[in-house]
Amino acid sequence: MKREQARAGTAEAASARGRAGRALRRPQNWIQLAKFCAVGASGYAVNLSVYTVLLKALGLHYLVAAACSFLVAVANNYMWNRAWTFRRQRGHLAYQGMRFFVVSIFALVANLLWLRGLVALELDKVLAQAIAIVLVMPLNFAGNKLWSFRR
Repeated sequence: MKREQARAGTAEAASARGRAGRALRRPQNWIQLAKFCAVGASGYAVNLSVYTVLLKALGLHYLVAAACSFLVAVANNYMWNRAWTFRRQRGHLAYQGMRFFVVSIFALVANLLWLRGLVALELDKVLAQAIAIVLVMPLNFAGNKLWSFRR
């Protein structure tokens, strides 16, 4: 029984590697990743701009400012990813939007954990947020590609 389970696990791993290899050879996946990164760059700029204003001009706590700026950036990113990056994979607006929001909540939690840790290391709060956003981007892309905007 254990031998059969081991073989099944090995076959599943080989199948996953095969799917991943095929996905990496598809130019449209690389184009989609580039579009996602471009949208992410605009969201990055929106996030950091709003974060800096909330932090420095309004004096909000850095974690509250991060959560607020994140929500503004998520709205920006959803609109652009739906309209441009994953245009051919559009589903129902509300259903897809809820999936995007769920992925975004996971990304937000990861972002806040990184941000808190980096601030604890005495990094500048804006620099810490800039780094935290970059560190969370792969999680965000994978969740949106594989779940929010899947065909």
